[in-house]
Amino acid sequence: MKIALLNDTHFGARNDNPAFIKYFNRFYDEIFFPYLAEHNITNLIHLGDVVDRRKFINYNTAHNFQEKFWKRLWDNKIDTHIILGNHDTYYKNTNSVNFTHLIKTFDGVHEPFIYEKPATINFDGLDILLLPWICPETEEESLHAIDNSNAQIAMGHLEVKGFEMHKGHFNEHGLEISQFNRFEKVLSGHFHRKSDNGTIYYLGTQYEITWSDYRCPKGFHIFDTDTRELTRISNPIRMFRKIVYNDKKENYLKKDIQEFNNTHIKVIVEEKTDVNQFNDFLDRLHNDISTYEVNVIEDSYNINATADVNVLDQGEDTKTFLENYINSLDTELDKGKLVAHMREFYNEVQDK
Repeated sequence: MKIALLNDTHFGARNDNPAFIKYFNRFYDEIFFPYLAEHNITNLIHLGDVVDRRKFINYNTAHNFQEKFWKRLWDNKIDTHIILGNHDTYYKNTNSVNFTHLIKTFDGVHEPFIYEKPATINFDGLDILLLPWICPETEEESLHAIDNSNAQIAMGHLEVKGFEMHKGHFNEHGLEISQFNRFEKVLSGHFHRKSDNGTIYYLGTQYEITWSDYRCPKGFHIFDTDTRELTRISNPIRMFRKIVYNDKKENYLKKDIQEFNNTHIKVIVEEKTDVNQFNDFLDRLHNDISTYEVNVIEDSYNINATADVNVLDQGEDTKTFLENYINSLDTELDKGKLVAHMREFYNEVQDK
């Protein structure tokens, strides 16, 4: 049996921005559902963070989710299993109040299967341990399942130390890698950057969501229960593009700009000797194609110019807001150190 794997789809991301709704839909319309149909794949496991906001969902986002994703799974008879992620739950201490209470199958009886607590499920003769987001209510049961399940394969929405969350930012919290030594493979959502250590595989997001995803490989995965092989299906559709402007090296009056259509663009000025040519080029980006944003950066050390403020509006606490802001920065600075300093300053203020 071949099982399609999705994770961190984040429906409603970026303040329910219509441009991102359109961009996400292209992945489902042009890549995901056509691939499933072509290869006759009728099973799906979603590894958590189906939606973006923990506290509420926008009506337009909910409608798009139903029409472009949920109903199509039903119409195509895709056997769907959903492991809850941290963005899918309202409270932080329990998974019991979550977005899936709003979605039922169209006959109200059958799939999808929703997992609020750990469960070992047999897929075509192979036991797989499914691990939703570990919260205080499920921690003891989850750790017991990790230690005692007979499954050799685990899939979940996990927070494991030592893995890269975003470029240059490694996670320092959560479970130890050694806790999963007994498994042959562990496949997880949660971190948006694809990485692995040979046993634990963070699959990364299907598409770009923030500037932190720039040039980070995107796609979804197929897991084969017979061979236990994991295959990545690439998504080449990009939302974020950079142009390093140097008119000593290139004539921008003749530059083909169609590849930048329907994207967010950063124009990083390296050399600008002809102001008229520069202004004409910007006019073409604004008027000759459809761009969502054109941000000119003439000071590469201007952190504010690299930040993605929309990532903040996710219904989280202040400290998480600040961490999201830092993680969204498009910078070569050490984000781990920035986050550590932020936490230190935040705690000092809280103690006063």
